[in-house]
Amino acid sequence: MGAQWKAKGKELAANARGKLFGRLAKDIMIAARNGADPASNARLRLVMEQARKVSMPKDTLERAVKKGAGLTGEAVHFEHVIYEGFAPHQVPVMVECLTDNLNRTASEMRVLFRKGHQGTSGSVSWDFSHVGLIEAEPQAAGADPELAAIEAGAQDFEPGEDAGTTLFLTDPTDLDLVSRALPAQGFSVLSAKLGYKPKNPVDPASLSAAHLEEVESFLAAIDANDDVQNVYVGLAG
Repeated sequence: MGAQWKAKGKELAANARGKLFGRLAKDIMIAARNGADPASNARLRLVMEQARKVSMPKDTLERAVKKGAGLTGEAVHFEHVIYEGFAPHQVPVMVECLTDNLNRTASEMRVLFRKGHQGTSGSVSWDFSHVGLIEAEPQAAGADPELAAIEAGAQDFEPGEDAGTTLFLTDPTDLDLVSRALPAQGFSVLSAKLGYKPKNPVDPASLSAAHLEEVESFLAAIDANDDVQNVYVGLAG
């Protein structure tokens, strides 16, 4: 599951796509607070590129930029908050949310964590590294991810979630720099964002099939919440 848990199953594709657009729109609005011009706003440029890669409708993207930048007269009041704890069977989890109502989100997280254990701030984050996560694919067969990582300034790399992709890991401050450098090294960037990577992930083989299913069910319920942007889980594979 790596750094970020993703829902699996073809039957979830349509719902997942709609949820992805909604989450990207929030990210765009937050980034656009620092300016609507992607040329001078690296964070906005990265998330806009990600939105285009997944074919977000142009009008949806532009509306999110204008709304976030305050050009429509609508107020955007999203707050960023992270909840930490454990899924069933002591699998560490970090849940990243953007919400317009902290009380509602906190209440919903308490309910969702009943099947696991909700911790306090810092109870789980110490076991995760804050990193830049760049998913990229080779522009041509034979592209060397190790050489690309070295030349572009990435800290490390590993196989991506999808076959044929590579996940490049960077220092948080180098995310934009490495994203810009990778194309010259033969890799097209699919997404680039800050996130969390587990330092000591639990081996799924140490869990029974029934226990692993309980973990998956817990993560799916968390991910389905409208305020949740990303779910990072300490489970290898």
